[in-house]
Amino acid sequence: MNNNNETTSIIALGGLGEVGKNMYVVTHNNEIIIIDAGVMFPEDDLLGIDYVIQDVSYLKQNEDKIKGLVITHGHEDHIGGISFLLNTVNIPRIYASKIAADLIVKKLIDRNVNYNNIEIVTEDSVLKTKYFTIEFVGTTHSIPGSFAIAIHTPNGTIFETGDFKFDLTPIGPMANIHKMAELGSKGVTLLLSDSTNALSEGFSKSESSVDEALNDIISRHYGRVIIATFASNIFRIKHIVETCRKNNRKIIIFGRSMETSIELAVNNGLIQDKSIFIDNNQAKSLKKKEICILCTGTQGEPLAALSRIANGQHKQITLMTDDLVVFSSSPIPGNAASINRVINKLYLKGVKVYTNKTFNDVHTSGHAKEEELKWMLRIIKPKYFMPMHGEYRMLKQHGEIAEACDVPKENIFICKNGDVINLNKGIVSRGDTVKSGDIYVDGSRIGDIGSQVIKDRKLMSNDGILVTILNINTLTRRLLIKPNVTTRGFIMVNENPELINKIERKITDIVNKYLTTSTYNYTDLKNQIILELYPYINELTGRRPIILPVIMELNKA
Repeated sequence: MNNNNETTSIIALGGLGEVGKNMYVVTHNNEIIIIDAGVMFPEDDLLGIDYVIQDVSYLKQNEDKIKGLVITHGHEDHIGGISFLLNTVNIPRIYASKIAADLIVKKLIDRNVNYNNIEIVTEDSVLKTKYFTIEFVGTTHSIPGSFAIAIHTPNGTIFETGDFKFDLTPIGPMANIHKMAELGSKGVTLLLSDSTNALSEGFSKSESSVDEALNDIISRHYGRVIIATFASNIFRIKHIVETCRKNNRKIIIFGRSMETSIELAVNNGLIQDKSIFIDNNQAKSLKKKEICILCTGTQGEPLAALSRIANGQHKQITLMTDDLVVFSSSPIPGNAASINRVINKLYLKGVKVYTNKTFNDVHTSGHAKEEELKWMLRIIKPKYFMPMHGEYRMLKQHGEIAEACDVPKENIFICKNGDVINLNKGIVSRGDTVKSGDIYVDGSRIGDIGSQVIKDRKLMSNDGILVTILNINTLTRRLLIKPNVTTRGFIMVNENPELINKIERKITDIVNKYLTTSTYNYTDLKNQIILELYPYINELTGRRPIILPVIMELNKA
């Protein structure tokens, strides 16, 4: 990294080459500002892992320089890592909107993290340190209190969009395009812009079009309506509530995260009348056309409310043939198979299902598509551009969009996590790199699980584990009884006696040979068993279970 005290640097510790665990660091001399601290949910191959967070070694090494953590909005991929960050690094103050702050406080309470230095900011707030002046610009997203961040530094202005879209008829407030244009006219040196939908052509649909579509569905259907949506999409929840009120339907809530979001919306005045919410017992006195069930489970999560309803495992809800289920969402990449399983189970129950494919206006993204990304580039008019928050193909496409909007190709930086971008007197260039990467959270353990543990879990999930118990007299150097073999996830011992006998005889040969030709060593014997048994089992079965020898030592002449 450039050690010149007059250079301003920006580092991505998360959010590049991935969609999730966003964290960007701006440094100048002895000051550091952090933007966002999100988590990423693990892919299917990260067995047993609960969350993926950033490697914050750089922040720990420069802890005394940190002036604060600035939050763009309250979604998991922007705030979900805060509790883990606070357990590792001293953060003097967190700056967030009221909604984001409420969500952060709840997360900290859930994880027993004691922290009281959260400052509520609005679009009118201005934060000043020795080297930085930070402004907040209101944006349109699927959650209230979303900001873009303008950071004025000694070497130029950095504009970080956060997650945004341009919606001219939003459910919530309009993006402050005038303030963006004012900043653009004054001069923005480097723009960092959300790339999530860079591969999607055109403009995103307005949230009001979803409002109209859901109103049409709810008003026409004669039975119960079950709506599954993202609990984090608070504006969607708000207009579902308003639509149900217009159509004289009461709402039953299922899903802990959904309950949290509605509580938050009520506390912040986004939902005015709590009487629309009822429990399952109150619903028994209502007609079917007077009931709406609002639940989680849009991505086919096995433990979410909608999956349990579809499986017939929900204790309070049984599907009826005249129910209508609406997926007010789009599939997150990788979740299509899980979602389709739930949809098939719903059809088997005889209910009608609407998805965003079958009824085109029941969901819209909170992220800007290609034409809106062009708007941002034209409004901000940056000298340099760095796409952020997206997979590499999205970043690359966003770079091409910027080039089409007259940003010179040499002024576009497609980066990866850990890359350093330097600003010096209005000139932007690549710097060195800092340590970055993924840290796995497994239960209460952070960073204890490495790639080898994940590899072992994959092996066990595919080929199982084989345990052999050996009783050895270390003085007479004899195997006292034949080895005992047991397995999990490899074969059923009782159903494969011939194979088990072969494996036991092979282990006996390995141990006897070792005891007669080598000086006895506990570790060496275990390694020899694993070394010879692996290829033998693979030849017999075509599988390679994890082999775990357990040696019981007896010292009697």
